[in-house]
Amino acid sequence: MKTDSLRAQAGALLGRVLGLIIAAVAAFDLANAASPTLNIGSKRFTESYILGEILAETALRAGEVHALHKAGLGNTGIVFAALRSGAIDLYPEYSGTIAHELLAMPALNTLEALNRELKALGLVAFAPLGFNNSYALAMREEEAQRRDIRTISDIVAHPDLRYGLSQEFMQRKDGWPALRSGYGLEAKPRGVDHGLAYEALAAGQIDVIDMYSTDAKQIRYRLRVLRDDRAIFPAYRALVLARSDLEQRAPRTWRAIEALAGSLDEAKMTALNAEAELAGRRFRAIALSFLDSGGGDSAERRIAGTGLWAALIAPDLARLSFEHLYLVMVSLACAVAVGIPLGILADRSAGLRRAILPAVAVVQTIPALALLAFLITLMSSIGTGPALVALFLYSLLPIVRNTVSGLQDISPQLRESALALGFSARSQLLLIELPLAARSILSGIKTSAVWNVGTATIAAFIGAGGYGERIASGLALNDNALLLAGAVPAAAMALVVQGVFDLAERAIVSRGLRLHTDRSRAG
Repeated sequence: MKTDSLRAQAGALLGRVLGLIIAAVAAFDLANAASPTLNIGSKRFTESYILGEILAETALRAGEVHALHKAGLGNTGIVFAALRSGAIDLYPEYSGTIAHELLAMPALNTLEALNRELKALGLVAFAPLGFNNSYALAMREEEAQRRDIRTISDIVAHPDLRYGLSQEFMQRKDGWPALRSGYGLEAKPRGVDHGLAYEALAAGQIDVIDMYSTDAKQIRYRLRVLRDDRAIFPAYRALVLARSDLEQRAPRTWRAIEALAGSLDEAKMTALNAEAELAGRRFRAIALSFLDSGGGDSAERRIAGTGLWAALIAPDLARLSFEHLYLVMVSLACAVAVGIPLGILADRSAGLRRAILPAVAVVQTIPALALLAFLITLMSSIGTGPALVALFLYSLLPIVRNTVSGLQDISPQLRESALALGFSARSQLLLIELPLAARSILSGIKTSAVWNVGTATIAAFIGAGGYGERIASGLALNDNALLLAGAVPAAAMALVVQGVFDLAERAIVSRGLRLHTDRSRAG
């Protein structure tokens, strides 16, 4: 009976976490609901970042809504799921991707045909921007010349070529699977992040990469773009994919974005990409330069300079710091509220201990991105909610384990003495056991907090914000300054958090108990 009661308590504790996280997310949303917000998404490559910034600035200038760019959310599947769930309102997309990947209807080759099918999903494609950005394969010019390779058909005769392809391209129906069946390719490609593939190609680590026809790095690295002689790749005309109700909710913003139609051709888009990838300019500065009739000077006056220091103190520092701290503290609070009682239950019952400790330990073995992808599917949402759940789960192990360890280090004689003095089980726990185990428990909470600060950077890949936004942008641009601008504040926050918990330990745990614990460990 006692075990059944403990199990019921454990189940009730696990159920509480959803309520805690839902309340936290609701509070966060309420705090940001002072004015209508238009959430604009983008994928994790240079061109999408730039177009996302152009759309956000255009919406902002319309003066109707507060535009928020959730940059670098991930691949097509994640961004499209975010749009359908309402987590974002629009994002830049391509006609070929919609037809082949999202709707699985390759024959849809006009805007009207796409919209007939999108209507049933509550979506609409509009504002064709004016350029086509198709997939392509590329090689180093000297290597292609040495092997006399000009077309994709030519590479079939060279089975020794090493392929480094982006993960999304390898999975998309209109990507590697289409090439493999259309050209009879039998290579086994390696997955390489799109932002790093060019450097790997230049270093001779791979021979063939996938690219977009408007990529600027083809100029820097003297690449030969292989002709798609069997026309496997469809047209990828850039446009805006949005929720159908956007025109009614924000008509001025809709008209402002619609006015962007035809404003970019292939040469202009390639030049904008080059500003980011070759000149190292920030995405927002590029977007402002494009939109400002006076050119780049007026935009540059509104953007911080280049370099590590400028990237560190950029205007988004306060927002990213709040988002990062929010993710860490809310998930940690939930983990403390659930983890300590779970540790107490595990201490009281050997059977529950054999179930609880392995369960929370298994979570630590799940890769962060895999857990986030699973939670996105489970919760039908991206952003703060899945990120908080993932961080909560990762926080549990040190708290539960250290709670169990601290309680089990208490001598049986001391517990027996408390019972002999007439202490109830509750009084014994609150007045004797938890104070004696406090240092161990605080150590577990501190470990979880520091881990959370680092792990929370992954949350930016699903639109939850934080310092990971800078890291994701730095990866897309291969910009070390931007990477450090995300990593350094995260490291500083981890040190501050550790210092705060060290001070908390001195305030909560008596000096005598600290000395006793130190002597016990030394002995």
